[in-house]
Amino acid sequence: MGAVGRDVFRRLRETGPVGLVPLAWAFAAAAHRGVLAPRAVLIAHLVMAGIIAAFTVLSWREMTDGVLLAWRRVLVAGFGVTLLGITGLLVRAPPMLTATVVGWTLVPAAGLAYTGRLVDRRPRAYTAGAGLCVVGVGLYLAGLANAAPTTLAGLAVTGIGQTAGIVAAVVDY
Repeated sequence: MGAVGRDVFRRLRETGPVGLVPLAWAFAAAAHRGVLAPRAVLIAHLVMAGIIAAFTVLSWREMTDGVLLAWRRVLVAGFGVTLLGITGLLVRAPPMLTATVVGWTLVPAAGLAYTGRLVDRRPRAYTAGAGLCVVGVGLYLAGLANAAPTTLAGLAVTGIGQTAGIVAAVVDY
């Protein structure tokens, strides 16, 4: 790969999550509404696992300490959470799918909270994002428990919180 290709790839790794994070949560909301076939959701999980694996492997050497090490750990845990979702879709196990959503809410929330404690630029974007994830998971689980409309609200709130954190990271770093 030439210098131009490496530059393009680096920019994609640095800015791609700004689009992927809200897209993933919009996809999750569509799946919960029944708009997507289970096969489409499975394919999305497989693609997400591939993206996470590639990003993690290609960024491994850069993510060795501080905030980046924390996010490397989020990616590794998130890969496992995604594999849980793939398994849940294959064996048709709703509890595994719920655990996947909860995992993808709380694992990044921990990364956001940690980042908010360590960075000088826009720490509130990260801590607020973490707080929104916690509120989001509460709304999500309350909706599942009571068949209430808060399930989708929980996904939206989580998506907003995680997007705020990734936007802050891309803008500032």
